[in-house]
Amino acid sequence: MANQNSCKHLSSLEELKLPESLICEEFVRTGGEWVHLRTCQTCGVTLCCDSSPNRHMTAHFHATQHPLVISAEPGEKWLWCYQDEVFAEYE
Repeated sequence: MANQNSCKHLSSLEELKLPESLICEEFVRTGGEWVHLRTCQTCGVTLCCDSSPNRHMTAHFHATQHPLVISAEPGEKWLWCYQDEVFAEYE
């Protein structure tokens, strides 16, 4: 992973939580569509990105302060730290 030294959350991450399913759990409850999905690396919830109408993952960060998410999109291998605003790719 890149940029680990600039983010204490990335450097403390031991194992990735991968999405259990490719759905936004909030939109399933409320109805609607999403654009892209992210998976929280603290609790494992999968929610929609900021390009989606309700920006559920950003709302999740503000409600919980869970800092790290990975892209849940097939073929994408990157993390984002909301708190430190750090992007990192992984293999």
